[in-house]
Amino acid sequence: MEITWYGHSCFRLTERNYATVVTDPFDNKSIGYSALKLKADIVTVSHDAPGHNNMDAVKGASHTIDGAGEFEIGGVFVTGVSTDGGGKKKSKDGSARNTIYVFDYDGITVAHLGDLKQTPTQSEIESLGTINVALVPVGGGGGLNAAKAAEVISLIEPNIVVPMHYSTPAVKLSLDSLSKFVKEMGLSKPETQPSLKVTRSGLPSETHVVVLEYQASQ
Repeated sequence: MEITWYGHSCFRLTERNYATVVTDPFDNKSIGYSALKLKADIVTVSHDAPGHNNMDAVKGASHTIDGAGEFEIGGVFVTGVSTDGGGKKKSKDGSARNTIYVFDYDGITVAHLGDLKQTPTQSEIESLGTINVALVPVGGGGGLNAAKAAEVISLIEPNIVVPMHYSTPAVKLSLDSLSKFVKEMGLSKPETQPSLKVTRSGLPSETHVVVLEYQASQ
């Protein structure tokens, strides 16, 4: 399968003969990246905010998922797990609840942590199951900062980590740079690539960080 990053928390997951997924499409006017022009079968929204819920930017989507539950669409199994306040729309501090999504493409699992703000509970982590690729917010703002992101990664123990939701030259929001996370993970210079192709046989045994270059959608 292939994972492409379009900036902020927006990714496209594709695999031949399976449904295409787009996660957290953003409103470019409030976030700063180029306007999205994407097609997908499934759109997931981690929480109700302009940086994550611009469903109009994705054409052809027959299914929109914006909360917890289990779904099977086009051969892809999707599990939504509520965090930061359980199943309520608002958590105790008044912020919108977040949903983590796990996408299972024939045994390859990808977890999109959304705008996760705090370390998940043990039961939430168990609900995620085994994770091969974790898409993790690392730049603070509404989501995890570098230190908390590293802590969550140590609990989930994915094979591959792709950082998201951090400061880039295109971002208008006040977020931390990627370098803080890189330092927190004890890396000197992470691998950078245009997209991530994942196969079961190619999964590393130790957690590996891959930095994706954000792509302008066509």
